[in-house]
Amino acid sequence: MNRSNQKGEIERLEKSFWQSMLDGAPEVATRMLTEPAVMVSAHGTNKFDHAAYLKMANDDKFKLTDYEISGMDVIFPTDDVAVASYHVNQKMQMNGKPMEMEVYDTSTWVKVDDRWLCVMHTESPVASKH
Repeated sequence: MNRSNQKGEIERLEKSFWQSMLDGAPEVATRMLTEPAVMVSAHGTNKFDHAAYLKMANDDKFKLTDYEISGMDVIFPTDDVAVASYHVNQKMQMNGKPMEMEVYDTSTWVKVDDRWLCVMHTESPVASKH
């Protein structure tokens, strides 16, 4: 598979992961994760297995209600590693209250048995424009 096709595959996987959160279908996302996987955000670092991801995703305190991804770029440091970086405007409900966040995200994908799986995701808030 050439790099253009691989880039398209990683972009599709990223969007599918986000859509699974919007659709309330965490089992779809779980199939895209290594075990364990890691997330780094303003809340700290979190290493989790599939069961812990399902518990997080089903927690009613946080619900994604809309998102818009832009500026996605994908690099391949090796044939079996891909890093996607992009900008996201996300709308959610936190404890029933609407909120919006503008963030920069990266996801590291590794190829395992001819399947791309996400091993790490980071989320960094966009700096205030003040």
